[in-house]
Amino acid sequence: MTARHPVGAMGSRGRRERLRAETTAEIKNVALALMASGGPDAITLRAIAREMGMTANAIYGYFATRDDLVTALINDVYTALADAVDTAWEATPATDPAVRIEVWANAFRTWAQVNPQGFRLIYGDPVPGYQAPEKGAAPDAARRVCTGLTALAAAAWPHAQHLYQDSAFEWSDFDPGLLDKVRPAFPDLPPAAVALALRIWGHLHGLVSLEVYGHMHTQTTSPEKLFQEELAPLIKTLGVPRRR
Repeated sequence: MTARHPVGAMGSRGRRERLRAETTAEIKNVALALMASGGPDAITLRAIAREMGMTANAIYGYFATRDDLVTALINDVYTALADAVDTAWEATPATDPAVRIEVWANAFRTWAQVNPQGFRLIYGDPVPGYQAPEKGAAPDAARRVCTGLTALAAAAWPHAQHLYQDSAFEWSDFDPGLLDKVRPAFPDLPPAAVALALRIWGHLHGLVSLEVYGHMHTQTTSPEKLFQEELAPLIKTLGVPRRR
């Protein structure tokens, strides 16, 4: 026999769930705003409660600890980054590796520009005293971004491998956590190709980081032009042909 629930009770539960979701989102937004104005030290549950006009005890009903909140923030922003670069990569044909590298790089930069505090949270300023869960704050997103970056090197490798024939890199030169992510996804790539992925990452992350932290804007009025003119020769040095 099917249980019946009063319509009013169901509506009340739905409102409570909606209000909880809205308040949770507001807590996260306030935390990022505090970080923007005061750095990672500013992320405290008491400060968030004060900004929102709530009691500290009320905030604890949403996040038991400050570390729980930071973990949720990192997971949210890291997942959004992974979604952005994965979508860009998948929208381009595998037969055009140069364009695939280009769109992944531009998606990474665009996301960082739109979400500077998220970028700083996952790649820049550590939150003092924060203890991440044993497997990391965002293990799935970290794996996706890591394998996406390695896919750039994998796309270039057939054209670039002759440039790295004398590479001295061995598997022992890499962190086991990195290898746990990339070797199952790319079992045929040699150590030199993984090192190439890190070189590509250095090019992209370096310029984007300078831009996010405001250092680039004091040097040039055209940071996008600089990024594109760094990206084009990077692709060219990899020997990757353009199909269009």
